[in-house]
Amino acid sequence: VSSCKKDYFDINTDPNYPANADVEQLLPSAEAAIAHVIGNNFQIVGGLYSQYWTQSPASSQYKIYEQYSPAASDFDFPWQIMYSDALFDLKTIDTKATADGRLQYAAISKILTAYSFQVLTDNFGDIPYSQALQGGEGVLSPKYDAQEAVYNGIISTVKAGIALCDENAEVHPGSDDLIFGGDMYLWRKFGNTILLKMYLRLSEVNPTLAQQGISELDVNAAEFLSYEESAKINYISQGGNTNPLFSAIQELGSTQNLVASATTIDYMSDANINDPRMEVLYQPALNGSYVGLPQGLYTASASTPTAYPGLITGGYAADEASALAPVVFLSGSESFFLQSEAAARGWLASADAQLNYEAGIEESFTTLGFTPTDISDYIAQTAIAYPAAGTTQDKIKAIITQKWLSLCGTEGIEAW
Repeated sequence: VSSCKKDYFDINTDPNYPANADVEQLLPSAEAAIAHVIGNNFQIVGGLYSQYWTQSPASSQYKIYEQYSPAASDFDFPWQIMYSDALFDLKTIDTKATADGRLQYAAISKILTAYSFQVLTDNFGDIPYSQALQGGEGVLSPKYDAQEAVYNGIISTVKAGIALCDENAEVHPGSDDLIFGGDMYLWRKFGNTILLKMYLRLSEVNPTLAQQGISELDVNAAEFLSYEESAKINYISQGGNTNPLFSAIQELGSTQNLVASATTIDYMSDANINDPRMEVLYQPALNGSYVGLPQGLYTASASTPTAYPGLITGGYAADEASALAPVVFLSGSESFFLQSEAAARGWLASADAQLNYEAGIEESFTTLGFTPTDISDYIAQTAIAYPAAGTTQDKIKAIITQKWLSLCGTEGIEAW
């Protein structure tokens, strides 16, 4: 006994759960936690409320959401993941990375912190913010801050993150960054696009601040996410690494709770619309037709022909492509529509509203595998063409409608 070192037998420390994780371990953990919330819990709620999907009459898992009567506890899980997992990890990354000079990790942590708080306040309103994440300092009941204060704070936070982005930095993340692989140029563009989205959120609440913020982006020649630059996490078919919504459906015994909503199916199949994305985003019924159930129609026979949420949504339990579906934080298509709206309002002088509108459609179609001819044929339809001679409200309506279609199946909570 006397010949052995004490620490050799110290077997009560679990190496799989280190008490002091490094930033390389914390970053993928934080990113995956955010993706789990927006790609699972919020994807379901957003998909239902955006009327992409509705509850299958063959089951009842999500009736409470369509009846607008969820229990308070139904949102405990995403709340807990966002605060105690994602945001706490991001705070730790920021502290450690700032202290030891790994500023690109700090930049990412700030941008993702702003993104996460925006997701929370957009969905819950007033939330713990100024006193949040201070349990270690004894703040166990943080106050709820007004949404306006949260927005003011996260706008400053994302700006601070953008300012730290340095594409030439010697030390930056690599494969531990699940979103952009450490590409700080894309992180800068992601931060700018988040700012643009935040300002447009305020367009009807505080248009003065919104216009000033977007004009500032314009003056600074801010670049936004573009073609094939979606902020997303990809998944693999290996156990435990599949799309989070697909995984959840598998855990429910592959019960198909989500079926197509008539709202989206009827719109896409309208003779004046002819939206071919329907055939990628949804599975046909047994007779080969694409049909959806009216929202909240629970009395329909379980044998009613319905289309299933399709290949890239993570919602189709029997399809392997759903296991590999990415969780999208902010798509290139959404970025184009944000720029289009800002330009249509006259706030983004350097952008062309029509060109960005068409680019948003193009990026959506391209992501789903369509050809340039498919895209041009779609845009050429009278009901789809950008209303260049219309009023500002006409233009915004067209932009938002196409934005809604482009987010189908991938960004449910943002669509709502």
